[in-house]
Amino acid sequence: MNGQATHPRDYRFAAGLALGSAVGAGLALWLAPRAAAEIKERAVGSAKHLGAAVSEHYRDARLRVSGAADELTRKGQGVRDGMMDTVALGAKEVERGAQGVQRYATDAKTQKAV
Repeated sequence: MNGQATHPRDYRFAAGLALGSAVGAGLALWLAPRAAAEIKERAVGSAKHLGAAVSEHYRDARLRVSGAADELTRKGQGVRDGMMDTVALGAKEVERGAQGVQRYATDAKTQKAV
């Protein structure tokens, strides 16, 4: 003979590899839809959370801008009212001055006529 001993072939490794592959594929198919649903659920939850946060920040900014605009309007109205008072006082002074000039002119006319 040629010196090689004939041993019965051992297929246990190949059978284990095939069985492991089948179990792995089965688990992947079984868990994949659940994992995809979880990922989708997490993404939707994150998007909702982000949308709520953005909405809250927008509302806060809108309230701050609105408050600042109201304050600016109030201050502007105060300045306007102050200017109107100043103009009214100035107009009264001009009126008094015009009356003085008118009296002076009338007095001058009457003295000239006499």
